[in-house]
Amino acid sequence: MEGNKVLHYIQDVVENMPADWLKLTTHRLDIYNEQLAKTQFLDQFENLFRDSNTETSALNALPTAFDYIRLGHPLSSVLEWAIAKLNNLKPENVISFSSRTAPILAVLRKNLLDHKHTQIVYTGALPDAFDAEVLERVYGYKFDIKQVEKVEEVSEFNGSTIFVSQEDEIGKVDLNPNIDFFVQVHSQFGSILLVNGEQNERYISEIQHVRRRETIAMTPANCFAALQQLTGKASSDHEQRDVERNKTSVLASIRKITGTNTKPLVASSGLSMQYAIMMGLVHEALEKHNGKAIKFIVPPNCYGGTNDQARRVAACLDNVEVVDLLVDGDHDMVQSIDAVLDEIASQDAVPYIIAEIPTNPRVEVPNLVKLRDVLSKERKTAAGEVAIDPVFILDQTFCPNVQFACEDGILSTVRTISYVSGSKFPSGGKVTAGYCVANTKAEASLEKIEKHLRLCDNEATDLQMEILAEQLPSMNQRIADAYKNTRAYVNFIKEVLPAAKINFVSEELAQEGFTPSVFSLDLPTKGETYEEREAYKRALNLKLINLMIEEIPQESKYCVSYGQLKGCYWTIPATSTQGTTKEDDKDYIARVALSPDMDLELHKKVFLDFVEQI
Repeated sequence: MEGNKVLHYIQDVVENMPADWLKLTTHRLDIYNEQLAKTQFLDQFENLFRDSNTETSALNALPTAFDYIRLGHPLSSVLEWAIAKLNNLKPENVISFSSRTAPILAVLRKNLLDHKHTQIVYTGALPDAFDAEVLERVYGYKFDIKQVEKVEEVSEFNGSTIFVSQEDEIGKVDLNPNIDFFVQVHSQFGSILLVNGEQNERYISEIQHVRRRETIAMTPANCFAALQQLTGKASSDHEQRDVERNKTSVLASIRKITGTNTKPLVASSGLSMQYAIMMGLVHEALEKHNGKAIKFIVPPNCYGGTNDQARRVAACLDNVEVVDLLVDGDHDMVQSIDAVLDEIASQDAVPYIIAEIPTNPRVEVPNLVKLRDVLSKERKTAAGEVAIDPVFILDQTFCPNVQFACEDGILSTVRTISYVSGSKFPSGGKVTAGYCVANTKAEASLEKIEKHLRLCDNEATDLQMEILAEQLPSMNQRIADAYKNTRAYVNFIKEVLPAAKINFVSEELAQEGFTPSVFSLDLPTKGETYEEREAYKRALNLKLINLMIEEIPQESKYCVSYGQLKGCYWTIPATSTQGTTKEDDKDYIARVALSPDMDLELHKKVFLDFVEQI
């Protein structure tokens, strides 16, 4: 009876849901509370269910579920809630993935750190991407594999049992008490993980964190189709995508934009791409430099996802360590890299550098000639032998139009892999997909990177490719137009509030092609002590952002995103993009991202009102 009520309710929700649930990568961040993200959404959704309320206005008023699409969104939360209801589980015990292998890897990772054994039991076949030998050798995961005919055959096991079934009907599951984790693999949508038993609930936050950092939740489009299937409705997505044509178009656009001839790789998100790069390079180091330590050199205040992911990889592998690279403010990236590479060379270790250019959130660009020289310099080990040369892994999300990896580019003498988050300029905020390219010197690494992209089943979906095929051809023009708005706004702020410190590229750097449309704003402050000045500045940041959102709600958003097709986005990195960064390395400043299509004059007027209030 309850099951029928749930299915009828979901059917009405699917018919009446806000269009944004399907189309936005960042939903209703104006009412987003990170600490309460999923619970707040589902608590209020449960109230609507009790009242049988499926009015579009009521659904639209629900707060954001999780962050972006990676960790979850309204439709993934509704799908998980429905499946939980049908199986008498708590909603948090059901977790959806776009990847078919990631839920298995999430449990294996937790058990590796807990020194707990795992058996993977399956019917039919395991996902094609699952590579047991590589998972044991490169990731360090330990597990047994066993095939059975049906779920009833699974017996008690001293450790965790993951039961994997490939089926194109999702929903009800036979919750055998001998099974700890059920993974339902769907050929088109991804997978659903069900956590069985109170003793396994301590895994939930760890599994969700894998979804946040190394992969993504099931996409809105696929969640929508899964909900339709669950309620017995034929999928409304009858459109036949020309998958090969879209892929050919996307790869051609990426080659043209980056000036490269090597094979681009396209992932389900920027962090999915970065994870494949990291694990592919670890794999390569194990084969080429077996026994040597691997050092990932990472700025401690860079994007929180990058920082956190690097440390998560290091936590799993004894031979991998993260080394801090100081790049912002008083620290020069080139000098810091020089010193760090000297130290790693003396240890005869393998150096992999992950850096953002321009840096986030200070929007700084190093001297590229000096950077090339430092990265190209031959170094010696303590024993006097030639040290291993570095791979420069460049996050150029803020300036995807700069051809760092092209044949005759500034970094052509350095093994360079460049990647971009596609939720920014490449797609205009329409999908999370990301991509990477390598210059000729680093081309050999792409094979391993692609292997791990596939092993984690993190390649871009067909719909993501279709959207990139539509959006990439206009990307460089949108970047140019958004930069014009940003330069005009920065110049206006300098004029009306000269005491503010603005971090933005110089006119000279813009002439060289660095035309980001994001800047950071250090507002003037006052107070007797550092604490007083810091508290005043933080309060002023929020006052400015709130004023912008209140006065221009149709365009100004509180959001960490960048590169959207229209509007203006405001955030404070310390409380958003740097969420997992160490407190001392956080930036309590305002970060502003402008688009090519916005009412610039209105934004100037509201900023002037703000200045007059202080």
